[in-house]
Amino acid sequence: MYGKAFAPEYQGALTTLSVNSSLVDVLTAGTEQLRAAERAGERREAARSGLAVAEAHRRLGQVEDADRAWKASYRAAREAEDDAAMAWALWSGGTLARQRGALALAWRLLGLAAELGERGGDIVVRGYSLAGMAETGRIQGDYTAVGALHEQLLAEARKRGEARHTVWALEGIAQMHRNTGSYDTAYAMFEEAAEIAGRADDRRGHAWALRGLADIVSVRDGDAERALGLLAEAEVTCREMNLSSALAYNHKMRGNVLYRAGRYVAARDTYEQALAEFRAMNEPRGEALSRLGLAKSLAQLGRDLEETAAELAELAGTLERIGLRHARQMVARAQAEFGVEVAVEPKGAWTAAAASVEAGR
Repeated sequence: MYGKAFAPEYQGALTTLSVNSSLVDVLTAGTEQLRAAERAGERREAARSGLAVAEAHRRLGQVEDADRAWKASYRAAREAEDDAAMAWALWSGGTLARQRGALALAWRLLGLAAELGERGGDIVVRGYSLAGMAETGRIQGDYTAVGALHEQLLAEARKRGEARHTVWALEGIAQMHRNTGSYDTAYAMFEEAAEIAGRADDRRGHAWALRGLADIVSVRDGDAERALGLLAEAEVTCREMNLSSALAYNHKMRGNVLYRAGRYVAARDTYEQALAEFRAMNEPRGEALSRLGLAKSLAQLGRDLEETAAELAELAGTLERIGLRHARQMVARAQAEFGVEVAVEPKGAWTAAAASVEAGR
């Protein structure tokens, strides 16, 4: 049904790289090939090897280098008049923009990538770009607007037997079910994603699925030890593949599990670790979520209530600026939990996001 997972972002002379290749190895090979292509004046090859360089930098959390690399890849592709290569570069740039919390820019770049991919006849980059748009809307918390797009992309991936994309779609839909309280459905989808990723040797997708399962096991079953075991298993993959962002989110989830178990000192220390990791890679969404967990842990350990209230109010403003609806609701719940003033739910940002998603669909 599903073949081995592959990495379509590794192109040209780099197609021999595996989806499980260490990002350090990808960066080394991509940089060498990029320099060779530039010396030879091969603009198309420079664009495609530059894409691998951009993606390696992004996944390693080296955002400034990633930003320069995707733009250079786009320029080379434009000079080569290669629409598909231009689309891949824009996909990389849009994904980086989402990682940095620039959600409006992410939406715009991914939309352009989808259009160019269709024009260039590359259905894979078109699918990846639409998936990126769906994920951007999901992160914003606008599930109504992007739920159907997630389901459509899942159906397309299943039809093509594309394991990696099927795993991504399952995990995205599962996360929406988890966030709306449908824990059993979410667990089943994360479980299927883990099974498909395991059979297809998609270690990155498997690690993310284990993180999702750990979350459900913790919040639904109250089984902290099993959840921590799943996260420990996923962490091995994150470290072996140098998945900086995935590792930081793994640590943030570990903090969540510890907090729910009432182990507030350990939760505080883990949130502090995740916060430092997110700050090092300039990832504002992860930083804000880690700050929220840390604020709650410190409050449980006796922090002054006024300081907690001020921290939560600042976080509410930060999340409103980024446009993260579900995370903003998490802050409101924390404000209610500790009996501090609950800010008014912002409206305009969510309405605009929904309209944007619907227009894009």
